[in-house]
Amino acid sequence: MSEDAMSAHEVLAAVRELAPVLRERAAEAEELCRVPDASVKDIEGTGFFRLLQPKAYGGFAADPVVFYEAVKEIAKACGSTGWVASVVGVHPWHVGLYDPRAQEEVWGVDRTTRIASSYAPTGKVTVADGGFRISGRWHFSSGCDHADWALLGGLVLGEDGAPVDMRTFLVPRTQYTIDRVWDTVGLRGTGSNDIVIKDAFVPEYRALSFGPVSALRTPGQELNPEPLYRLPYASVFTTTISTPIVGIAEGAYEAYAAATRERIRVSYGQKVAEDPFAQVRIARAASDIDACWLQLRRNMSELYAGAERGEDPSAELRARVRRDQVLATERAVAAVDLLVENAGGSAMRNGPNPVQRAWRDAHTGRGHAANDPERALVLFGQAALGLDIQDTML
Repeated sequence: MSEDAMSAHEVLAAVRELAPVLRERAAEAEELCRVPDASVKDIEGTGFFRLLQPKAYGGFAADPVVFYEAVKEIAKACGSTGWVASVVGVHPWHVGLYDPRAQEEVWGVDRTTRIASSYAPTGKVTVADGGFRISGRWHFSSGCDHADWALLGGLVLGEDGAPVDMRTFLVPRTQYTIDRVWDTVGLRGTGSNDIVIKDAFVPEYRALSFGPVSALRTPGQELNPEPLYRLPYASVFTTTISTPIVGIAEGAYEAYAAATRERIRVSYGQKVAEDPFAQVRIARAASDIDACWLQLRRNMSELYAGAERGEDPSAELRARVRRDQVLATERAVAAVDLLVENAGGSAMRNGPNPVQRAWRDAHTGRGHAANDPERALVLFGQAALGLDIQDTML
């Protein structure tokens, strides 16, 4: 079947077929501190990176639930690979919001071009004729070794030095270098290195303000009228962070259950599978992981259905998405903890134990800024009480 004839659901089926191969390469990803090139090539071959890419440039502009389902499947097999797939895979959606001239620069010659990111506004931005000059260092750019462009956050300052705008600058690989500083306990294979720019000019049309993005009125909608490009950035991006963590937890659960069927607890002279306390932990972990995914899926389905009808989502729905997203991360991490507590000392030995790796990966992913539960839950509380909400992460 040609790539043009594929459907988004066939991409998901291809991802599931590939998952065992990605699982076998999980240790290699940790050793390399980056996703193996072969894995990126294989994922690209499934059509995954085109799921959220505009139809104008050969993508599916698919229902985002299909994308997140595929992310979860990859993360079950390898947390680092799932994290990179999720983050790099969502960037075509973001670029689809940009001025058509920017999209043409990214995909006009090569429709398989991939984009990395570092959204925290850590660089220096100076207004210039026709655009901006940017310089500085941006941290935690997951999968940047596999990308030829980067989306970089920056604050535009007024004459008094106070921020007047926040933008995301789309920059080609020719204008930045990668400083390979990533060496961590968890998500080791994500290659979340630093991007460094000495002085780069970014034209106005490649510097997208968060104002129109939050208002769901962006230049890219002119070229890309599909419902996908009328979804809130905060909903899409934060779900992109939580979904691989849920996938990691699901993979840990499956690995734990498989190992427990054969495990003997020597201190009690008992098969762990026959221990009712272990059975209860399995039930609790499974339920929490299911709850995580069901809420994430429900919320994204409602957002997408509204976009298909041409409706803007309510503040209450956007706040609920954030509420359930941070709690999905919290529940997924807790579920992995529940399993690890009953996995025995052998699970913590150095080596390719999938439960131990999932524990390290889930806790590392939990530290992402999108997973700040208090901030997100306050937003939901404000929306539920009918208060005005002013927050860029909604």
